[in-house]
Amino acid sequence: MSNLLDKYLFQALDAYPYDLEEAVESLNYALAYDENNTTALGLMGEIYAEQLKNYELAKEYYQKALAADIAAVGIYPKYINVLLWNEDYAEAEKLIDYALTVKGTDKAVIYLKKAMLYEQKRKYKKALKILKLAKPYAYNNAFISDLKEEENRIKDKMPKKKKNKKVDKVPSKKGKNKKK
Repeated sequence: MSNLLDKYLFQALDAYPYDLEEAVESLNYALAYDENNTTALGLMGEIYAEQLKNYELAKEYYQKALAADIAAVGIYPKYINVLLWNEDYAEAEKLIDYALTVKGTDKAVIYLKKAMLYEQKRKYKKALKILKLAKPYAYNNAFISDLKEEENRIKDKMPKKKKNKKVDKVPSKKGKNKKK
């Protein structure tokens, strides 16, 4: 039975995102063989989130995937995205904090998601601090460059500080301010 399950998983992975009908059909077959397969559940969640924008159903698939295997490290970033897109900020923060404790998760990506959470909540200074935590976990130049771009974007959103201009007192013209 495992061979058929793997066959349908590979078909779904191969078809996604170019042939959604084939991907969903293959995933349904895979889930018929193993309803708790984290790969199938995760990809189904991804389809519902990214293609159909059905965040509630996507959340259900991601929850099932993590219930089946809490160490399915590939699920966390995608599930966090769905929570952010759906503006489920409290839930996203809890998942992020937990994901940072799971062995094998990409900590740089998870910290980036946390920075995005704070950015969406308009807590820009906190977002910038979190981005600094992501950098030590980034192990390639492309991701470090992405972090710098994120930082610049957030800085551009920050309210500009008003400059306190000292107003020089203009000397009054003779006779205008004289008391009578």
